[in-house]
Amino acid sequence: MDFNPSSEGAIVLKKVTDFIEQKILPIEQSYFDELRALDDRWTVLPIITELKKQAKELGLWNLFLPKSELGAGICNADYALMAEQMGRSFIASEIFNCNAPDTGNMEVLLHYGNDEQQQKWLTPLLAGDIRSAFCMTEPMVASSDATNLISTIEEDGDDVVLNGTKWWSTGIGHPDCKILIFMGLSNPTAAKHAQHSMVLVPMDTKGVKIERMLSVFGEYDEPYGHGEISFTNVRLPKSAVIAGLGRGFEIAQGRLGPGRVHHCMRAIGAAERTLELLITRGVTREAFGKPILNLGGNRDIVANARIAIEQARLLTLKCAWLLDTRGIMGALSEVSQIKVVVPNILQTIVDQAIQIHGGEGVSEDVPLTALYTYARCLRLADGPDEVHRAMVAKLELKKYHKLIKQNRK
Repeated sequence: MDFNPSSEGAIVLKKVTDFIEQKILPIEQSYFDELRALDDRWTVLPIITELKKQAKELGLWNLFLPKSELGAGICNADYALMAEQMGRSFIASEIFNCNAPDTGNMEVLLHYGNDEQQQKWLTPLLAGDIRSAFCMTEPMVASSDATNLISTIEEDGDDVVLNGTKWWSTGIGHPDCKILIFMGLSNPTAAKHAQHSMVLVPMDTKGVKIERMLSVFGEYDEPYGHGEISFTNVRLPKSAVIAGLGRGFEIAQGRLGPGRVHHCMRAIGAAERTLELLITRGVTREAFGKPILNLGGNRDIVANARIAIEQARLLTLKCAWLLDTRGIMGALSEVSQIKVVVPNILQTIVDQAIQIHGGEGVSEDVPLTALYTYARCLRLADGPDEVHRAMVAKLELKKYHKLIKQNRK
């Protein structure tokens, strides 16, 4: 297992790192200041459009697509290092056309979409001309168990008819969001993991309504946002179904593996930025005659943060390597392990950084409250901690099935 990037990956990584350091991070605070000053924050500021144009011209575009002529053609392990750099900024991922949920939706269309679906929706998504959302989570059931989903997809001749309510659909508020992927119950009598399907739903389809945008700790995350959407007798041709009825779980399995690596490496980048903020504050401010970092157990906090970040990075890179060499079925435990470990580490480090910053830590002068929100939400998004721990335990206990079976006799 070699964690060094490939020769090609190292070149791209250097370009990504330089672009973020020289072009993105210097304007990030002014970008948010300008956005917050607007009456309507659900808009794309010109600086984002310009930076996307520059990134595209440099070939720093669709980097998440491994071994594909449509993207940079780099492996998961190489992209993981780039995702870490993107995680240092709240806006970098979109500038490289690598932001969730678009990355996962593009992967779905690439691997499961037919020619018509790819031409109509994948092509403009890859070009960055439109955005998308993924509609799975529902307000009336515990969606941590996806078999609970009750929104329906019913066949009606050559059409399918969708009904139900979804929420926490990220990106639904973006002005360029044009296509949704809807997951619903299509065959209640089929085998447990063959009951659900995914359907492509244009935003302007009759019966699709954004009921409200949802705040997270009082913020709406403009211009992306998270929305509650109702689907009332939404009629679409069967050609809108992805890969055929009953394949929803199969598609979701393929979608979530690489996506969780992306999430976790971005979170590690965010943890690195947070630790920098913590140390900078700790060495430049004094209390009781000493730098804050020399008070109490603050040096232990720094040491533990560094150790935790290194451990998390190694585990996540191992997971990316397994996805490259063995596929999703060879990395199931590691995918769940990183999803538990990394957001918790980030949340802890951000909380400590807020404490060391004092009052400034809970203001908008530093990005710590946004980082805390990100970390806390990531412990729920793409499956809560408890679900992933259950998966790790299940796979671990499989190794002892003979002993368990023997003890039951």
